[in-house]
Amino acid sequence: MQSTMMQVPLNVAHLLERGRLFFGSHEIVSRLPDKSLARTNFAAIHDRARRLAKALVAAGVKPGDAVGTFMWNSSWHLEAYFGIPVAGAVLHTINLRLSPQDIAYIVEDAGDRIILVDDVLLPLFEKVLPFTKVERIIVVPTSGAPVPDGYESYEDFIAEDASDYQYPQLDENAPCGMCYTSGTVGRPKGVVHSHRAVVLHALSVSLPDCLNLSCHDSVFVVTPMFHVNAWGVPFAAAMVGCSLQFPGQHMGAEDLLDIMESEKVTLALGVPTIWMSIRQTLDRQPDRWKLGHGTRMMVGGAAVNPALVGGLEAHGLSIKHGWGMTELTPVGTLSWLKPEHTSLPAEQQYEIRARQGLPIPLMELRIMGDDGVQPWDGQSVGELQVRGPIVTGGYHNQPTTEDKLTADGWFRTGDVASIDAEGYMRISDRTKDLIKSGGEWISSVDLENAIMGHPAVAEAAVIAVQHPRWDERPLAVVVKREGQKVTADDLRAFIAPRFAKWQLPDDFIFVDSLPHTSTGKFLKTALRQQFKDYVSSAP
Repeated sequence: MQSTMMQVPLNVAHLLERGRLFFGSHEIVSRLPDKSLARTNFAAIHDRARRLAKALVAAGVKPGDAVGTFMWNSSWHLEAYFGIPVAGAVLHTINLRLSPQDIAYIVEDAGDRIILVDDVLLPLFEKVLPFTKVERIIVVPTSGAPVPDGYESYEDFIAEDASDYQYPQLDENAPCGMCYTSGTVGRPKGVVHSHRAVVLHALSVSLPDCLNLSCHDSVFVVTPMFHVNAWGVPFAAAMVGCSLQFPGQHMGAEDLLDIMESEKVTLALGVPTIWMSIRQTLDRQPDRWKLGHGTRMMVGGAAVNPALVGGLEAHGLSIKHGWGMTELTPVGTLSWLKPEHTSLPAEQQYEIRARQGLPIPLMELRIMGDDGVQPWDGQSVGELQVRGPIVTGGYHNQPTTEDKLTADGWFRTGDVASIDAEGYMRISDRTKDLIKSGGEWISSVDLENAIMGHPAVAEAAVIAVQHPRWDERPLAVVVKREGQKVTADDLRAFIAPRFAKWQLPDDFIFVDSLPHTSTGKFLKTALRQQFKDYVSSAP
């Protein structure tokens, strides 16, 4: 017997058309460099994305060619999200927080022929030019200033009417988007997402219990569009008709809260450092902003602790914690409560919601230990491995090796995790960040979350430092909250009930700030370099 179903390929063009047909008037708001707000809608995005696609084809861009974007979050970037793939090209979002040398490397590795650059970012991109050659740089005039001599204007580039533009016939496995890993270890690596993966991911994250997206939502995309497709939400928003808000370059807590209030945001996306800042600002000025009670906040990029969940809940903001990777298109898990959890005390609910959570539909998880696949008992730990149609099978321009893809087809994440009997996954650490003391492993993430539960602590990172007897010992590097006082003895006593004595940090060092990666995670390589000569004070 054969299937009788139509063989219609999954394609981003369908999402763009759906946004126009059913949600054309739904608004898209961008904060401009001067902090004013620009308003447009999905109908206009549809027209301008098609103009961009037609212009790219006329410029000689062929199916499979990479086109780069060097842009903040804005409606112009949203046009590129759709216009580049529906030209048959590959959307390559360039992480503007990388070094000029790393940016030049990924531009060359991706083979970008054309790059769209926000005018306010042009001085930054010009630092890249000595290290690479790009055929054409198209400047997007977000500030309204004239385009500098020697560069092409985006508005001129897309000026031609595109009502006659015909989408290319693409296989659903054709490349759609390209993102590079952060490059915290070695060179950044390119992951190429297919049209099929992008559409399936949009469907999965939109579902109830996941992000529960609908045309009634107003979604604030704070997480960078230059990193892992802003968690795929711009594509999902066009599919279901969410209104969208973009912060541009203005990422301060008060700027973000102003938009959350004025645009009646129902879901905001960002990394924990953003929401820590939001919480501290609301704690200082609890009556300044009137936010919708139950406003959802998706948090990813790094682990959150239950104290942050509870602290934001006190202001009517409900966190949904997630985990993902560039290699996963990118969301892998989200944490939500099941009906049987709703009668639990609030603290227990916060603990569940602070876990990395349950796999989204189409995602499979397993824990692999030294003796094979580990049971889902919440105690057994090993390397987290994933599989599914939205998971990469390798990297661009690199051979596929067993240190990343197992012989039976599972992607090796490098995260150490456990899964409990209900299917909730909890990451203990990255394999490279575990601390081995006297032959026993200590989780830096568990220590960090516990320390950040103290009301006087803004951030804390834990790294291994040398010890003559125990090989490695944990060192806690802590940032105090503004106006707060706390000592090492206070913090040690605060976390002591949760850990064996030998697991506790021997030393706590207080600093003004911690280094972060371009995606908001603690940059532990920099901390390890800073404290490479530090010797633990433990006996």
